[in-house]
Amino acid sequence: MNNRTSFQLLIKKIALISYDVMAVFLASALGLLARFDFRINNIEASYLNSVKEYFLINVLVTILIFIIMRLYNSLWQYASVNELENIIVACMVSAVAQIGGMSLMSYRVPISYHFVYYICLTVLVLGSRFVYRFLRNLNSGRQKQKTAVHRVMVIGAGDAGSVLVREMTSCTYLQKKVCCIIDDDPMKVGSYFRGIEIVGSRKDIPEMVRKFDINEIIVAMPSISAQERREILQICQATGCEIKLLPGMYQLVNGEVNVSRLRNVEIEDLLGREPIRVDLTSIMDYVNGRVIMVTGGGGSIGSELCRQIAAHGPRRLVIVDIYENNAYEIQQELRRKHPELDLVVLIASVRNTHRMETIFDRYRPEIVYHAAAHKHVPLMEDSPNEAIKNNVFGTYKTAKAAVKYGTKRFVLISTDKAVNPTNIMGASKRICEMIIQMMNMRSDTEFVAVRFGNVLGSNGSVIPLFKKQIEEGGPVTVTHPDIIRYFMTIPEAVSLVLQAGVLAKGGEIFILDMGEPVKILDLAKNLIRLSGYRPFEDIDIQFTGLRPGEKLYEELLMAEEGMKETPNKLIHIGRPIEFDEEMFARQLEELMVVANLDSDQIKDKVKEIVPTYVARKNG
Repeated sequence: MNNRTSFQLLIKKIALISYDVMAVFLASALGLLARFDFRINNIEASYLNSVKEYFLINVLVTILIFIIMRLYNSLWQYASVNELENIIVACMVSAVAQIGGMSLMSYRVPISYHFVYYICLTVLVLGSRFVYRFLRNLNSGRQKQKTAVHRVMVIGAGDAGSVLVREMTSCTYLQKKVCCIIDDDPMKVGSYFRGIEIVGSRKDIPEMVRKFDINEIIVAMPSISAQERREILQICQATGCEIKLLPGMYQLVNGEVNVSRLRNVEIEDLLGREPIRVDLTSIMDYVNGRVIMVTGGGGSIGSELCRQIAAHGPRRLVIVDIYENNAYEIQQELRRKHPELDLVVLIASVRNTHRMETIFDRYRPEIVYHAAAHKHVPLMEDSPNEAIKNNVFGTYKTAKAAVKYGTKRFVLISTDKAVNPTNIMGASKRICEMIIQMMNMRSDTEFVAVRFGNVLGSNGSVIPLFKKQIEEGGPVTVTHPDIIRYFMTIPEAVSLVLQAGVLAKGGEIFILDMGEPVKILDLAKNLIRLSGYRPFEDIDIQFTGLRPGEKLYEELLMAEEGMKETPNKLIHIGRPIEFDEEMFARQLEELMVVANLDSDQIKDKVKEIVPTYVARKNG
């Protein structure tokens, strides 16, 4: 604090003390005048003398009390209920001290004098402090009116909303002017909070946006369900306003509700279902102290698996990936975040039998998460033999190495595209699931598969593509206006995989209840709006036609598969489909020969193994 600031504070304190001396004088005078109907000539001389003679003592005692109660140290521009309570108590103590002092010194005054003195002193002191705040707020309100960049609508008049409104109305630097509040409680509509009217429910959002010229909407309802959040956000999106969201209920519980906690709406908020929850304790107990291997550990799913596993104390984490850049990135991240971790990062192809056996022989992983795969549907349609070599035989060779070197559990990352596949990638994953079932029957290793839909934000997924197209000014390309997909987030996918490792007994196909499927066209529109543009106006959407092997909708179960619940209500188990294992083993040998020859007959051979595979040819 510099000398100028210290001097200014000293002047303010002297001014307040001077005012309080005058307040004591006025309160004393009014105490007598009120008793005698404000007629000075009616005041008895003895009463007047008592007040005069005790006045100096009264002033000194009162100022001392105010100093002790810190009335000269508060920042009155931010005065609130606490300061109000301090003033009331300080004035009460002053009045009581005066009663005691006058009694001890035998100064006689009417009994009503003390009561009127207390009331007048309290009002005068309150006035000096809160009139300053009122005038300052009035001035800041005018300034805010001039400088506010964002005209804000707050959705939610509960605890979280009230905290945000209070902060935005009291802070000029935020450049946000709260113009109206929305709440679904009909009892609140028409009432005011800090001068801001609660103007209606969610159905009134579009009308009120137009009425109040709103350009930013803040959703402050952390405790609502994902479905409700999705419905509200869809209404908000149609307004074209910038949308901010309070992250979650824990912010409110921890007292962390403020403007800095607001975040932009993400596409995940529009899925309309609750995020999947897993028993982290069981995962920790399962992974802790074990040697874990993740193949494809540098990819979207594989790297998130590695992050989660590293946080649960494995004895050693072995990451295998063919792509060195991805492997390097996850290696550096884990070394930075978990320096205590025994981390091994290896560049290797799951298609190389000798290399995989060497790795398994040296590190003896107890649990293997097999995420290595080619997954891009159109690219695999153009290179089907590579899809089979990598996905099918990479899985087969890794699985055989796991059996040979005593792996306890093997978890395959599969896909909903394995169900009634119309493309070679999906068909290859269905064969992988069959390999898992066969290996589970033929060994002591517990083999399971985890099947889920599209992963938001993963490499090659539709969201990064849409974002890039929007950044470039469009157009956003959608293959068909009616195409739908199931979606999940990367953390959800990884949670499912980890939980499957815990729940597995061998042979199961674990499936996530992913809620309602999402139209890709709606996803594109939502992402354009979230980016601050209008679909088909600012950013165009073009339909390019279904790609080879692509179908309008994905399925999670085949007709033969039943559905069985697990302790996690959002995770189900598909009943394994029976097939002739001996014939399947022979077919795999034949398929390997065809794939290694890079034969054009590869899809026909796949069709023999996967009868539900129907190759779709789209232009």
